[in-house]
Amino acid sequence: MEFNLMTILALLVGIVLGIIVILVINAIRNKGTESKANKMIEQAKKEAEKNKRDSLAELKEESYKLKQETDKEIKEKKKEVKESEERLLQREQNLDKREEMLTNRDALLDQKDNNLLKKQKEIQEKEAKMEELLKSEMEQLETIAKFSKEKAHDMIMQRVEDSMSREIAEYIKEREAEAKLTANETAKGLIVQSMQRYANDVASEQTISTITLPNDEMKGRLIGREGRNIRTIESVTGVDLIIDDTPEAIAISSFDPLRREIAKQTIETLIKDGRIHPARIEEIYEKVSNDINEKITEMGNDACVELGLTKVDPKLVNLIGKLNFRTSYGQNALQHSKEVAYLCGLMASELGENVNLAKRAGLLHDIGKAIDFEVDGSHVELGIEMAKKYKEDKVVINSIASHHGDEEPTSTISVLVQVADTLSAARPGARNDSLENYIKRLEQLEEIGNSFEGVEKTFAMQAGREVRVMVKPEVIDDAQSFKIARDMREKVEKEMQYPGTIKITVIRETRAQEEAR
Repeated sequence: MEFNLMTILALLVGIVLGIIVILVINAIRNKGTESKANKMIEQAKKEAEKNKRDSLAELKEESYKLKQETDKEIKEKKKEVKESEERLLQREQNLDKREEMLTNRDALLDQKDNNLLKKQKEIQEKEAKMEELLKSEMEQLETIAKFSKEKAHDMIMQRVEDSMSREIAEYIKEREAEAKLTANETAKGLIVQSMQRYANDVASEQTISTITLPNDEMKGRLIGREGRNIRTIESVTGVDLIIDDTPEAIAISSFDPLRREIAKQTIETLIKDGRIHPARIEEIYEKVSNDINEKITEMGNDACVELGLTKVDPKLVNLIGKLNFRTSYGQNALQHSKEVAYLCGLMASELGENVNLAKRAGLLHDIGKAIDFEVDGSHVELGIEMAKKYKEDKVVINSIASHHGDEEPTSTISVLVQVADTLSAARPGARNDSLENYIKRLEQLEEIGNSFEGVEKTFAMQAGREVRVMVKPEVIDDAQSFKIARDMREKVEKEMQYPGTIKITVIRETRAQEEAR
């Protein structure tokens, strides 16, 4: 027990001593740390004072430098301001001088204006006096000469016209001769080459078609009881059926080739069918009309394909096909239009023009003939209307309008259409004409020739394709002969309608005759 107490007591004493030792040690350590801290604080204070002194020195140095730079900039600014003030002062002085000069100039201009007004007034007064003097002099001259101013003017103009007419005629003669040397051969070569490259048979159409009958009994059947069949045929088809004594044949007469063709096919179908009565006639007529319409569209399409034309309105294609059943002086209108299109294309290729557009204009130049039996108006007017309706090119429209001279051609292609149209119509045998029209054309040609002053006699020759004009040699000289030929050509082109061309020759002959006895 005692041992334990002693042990505990010893342990407690050891613990107390240990705590005391630790406290002593910590006190010693704290005292050393405090002294170190004091030393560090003193050292930091010294360094802070040193840095403060250094910073103050640097700050003073920078302030001095900044002050120097500021003083320098202020001096420069003052110098610039002074220079600006000097410049402004100089400019003000210059402006004052300019203002003074302008004031002086305005004064001079005002003075000049006043002088000009005075001079203008003086000139006007002098002109008025001159006009009065001239008027009085003219009146005195007219009184002395007994000749008015208007009459003198007319006489002078007449003399000038008489003298210039000769010069004009000689000038025309020289220019035509010069043009013929260069242009005639080129034009002939171009036209001949185009005609050689295109050749087509001439087919003349008639206004009467003949149908062969199997026997004469068929005539009676076509006439029908009390003529009802023939009346039905004529009323439905719009043609005249001629049944005469010609054996085994009847004739269909109509100026409309399309109606005539429909009537012909209708009658031929009735003859083959054998059933001829009014109802059957109407039935066959309807069927044939539909077939013909399809054929017309096919022919129009074939013409476009043959010429290489595209984007043609289907209704316009149908009108083109209708031209196959239209004639002009016996010439098939579709064949004529295709021929014109070919010639236009060939000549356009030689001249470097648009070939397809030239072909299109040539094919459509007579398109109005497809409906001129149905609608009032000339084929030119109807053709223009159709071309505008189907939105054709303006060159095509002008070609239609100008191919007979109704309007002036506005393009080379329009002129080519005129040339090709004349070439196609003027070919020998291409067109036929009635005796009445032939005689009337000859008389009209001679009448136009005789209408010119100084013409002795006019002779129409070569079926109206050539005219020879005999002039009085004592009235008309050589230069005036050329003028008469030119004037007659213009008058013929303006007043007459004719196929092909007409050659005009003016002949001036002087004969000197004596008899030796």
